[in-house]
Amino acid sequence: MYRFLLTPRWWGINLFLLLSIPFCIFMGSWQLGRFEDRVQDHRTATEQVAEAKREAPRPLGEMLPVTKATSGKLVTATGRYGKQLLVPGRQLDGKQGFYVLTLLRTDSGEALPVVRGWLPGAADAAEAPAPPAGEVTVTGALQASETPGDNGVSAQGGLPAGQTAAISAASLVNLVPYDVYDAWVTLAEGDAGMKAVPAAAPPDTGLDLKAFQNLGYTAEWFAFVGFVIFMWFRLLRREVEFARDAELGLVPEEEPVAVDAAVK
Repeated sequence: MYRFLLTPRWWGINLFLLLSIPFCIFMGSWQLGRFEDRVQDHRTATEQVAEAKREAPRPLGEMLPVTKATSGKLVTATGRYGKQLLVPGRQLDGKQGFYVLTLLRTDSGEALPVVRGWLPGAADAAEAPAPPAGEVTVTGALQASETPGDNGVSAQGGLPAGQTAAISAASLVNLVPYDVYDAWVTLAEGDAGMKAVPAAAPPDTGLDLKAFQNLGYTAEWFAFVGFVIFMWFRLLRREVEFARDAELGLVPEEEPVAVDAAVK
């Protein structure tokens, strides 16, 4: 009754089964590992931000370039405030508002983007407090340049003059006549009554959409293992039923359905 398992068609079916199951398990385990790595990175980043608040601020030059190890660390920089921009569409405490971003021109000749604080409502330059005059020393959390389209950063173009969607050197260099650091700082305390913007986790360390995509792919790969096994048993049962009918002389007019038809 089971001699059909030795036919070329069933050799192909069995080979597909034997190869697909370990492959799906491997891919599902790999995606699960990616999710677990992101969870660990998120935990490490959270602990790093908490530790950074207890550490003494260090000069900006010692902490560049921004890495996962230096992101969120407190730094100090001295200079004079220059051009001020608004960053619309930013949420804080569940409310919509905007960042007040001011370029701090340092002695190196480069300007450091400094987020002096957050204000609620639509971006309005009239509501943004003017920066302090003269030389100032700022203290805040070091952050990596943002990438439009990632982690909620808007990729919107055509903003009014005096506004930018992303805080990045690539965006700001087109808006100011001087070089810009490939980093930015959010003040530890909001300036001029504005709310301080909390430091964000380093890129690719948060439990964002990408992390849960990895978890979803894990479920899909393991579900496919069950689907493959289910279809193999279904095809086997149909072949056995056909063989029994043949022994009883109840052979149907047509041959057993093909594999693709059985899947349908």
